[in-house]
Amino acid sequence: MFRNAPLKHRRLIAASILVLLMTGAALIQPALAGTATTTLGVSLTINAGCNVSSSPVAFPAQTVLTSAVNQTGNISVTCTNTTPYNVGLDKGAGSGASVTNRLMTGPSSATVAYGLYTDTGHSTNWGNTVGTDTVAGTGNGSAQSLTVYGQIGAQTTPQPGAYADTVNVTVTF
Repeated sequence: MFRNAPLKHRRLIAASILVLLMTGAALIQPALAGTATTTLGVSLTINAGCNVSSSPVAFPAQTVLTSAVNQTGNISVTCTNTTPYNVGLDKGAGSGASVTNRLMTGPSSATVAYGLYTDTGHSTNWGNTVGTDTVAGTGNGSAQSLTVYGQIGAQTTPQPGAYADTVNVTVTF
């Protein structure tokens, strides 16, 4: 069929076949891909700061308060590395209390006096005046545990019931 066509047509057919072959070859060639690059900045600012949590000083049940009753609690302080801090304990919510004579309140507003201390000998009161009766430390980026030593001294035993107080823990940094 191609052989019997006039020369002019053969050239046209040949040129068309050549164009089709070149187009097909171009279609199966992989596409060239370019690249471009840049940089991505990543940053963070860490400010001095502290977090604090506590577990209670939960004295065991008593029948009479004729001798001292001791119990501990815990304060956990997490401050940024190298951040100095002070941990203070206020007087509590007990009526008429002070940091040197805290009061738990119970039935009919009855009270039980107790103290919170920084040492096992119960000789150093834990208060809330920075530089006087607080506990100082320096953060290391991890939780630091501070023991609170509680003591109920011998006293006249009030009426039976549940006695409690709430003491605010303040971390100054």
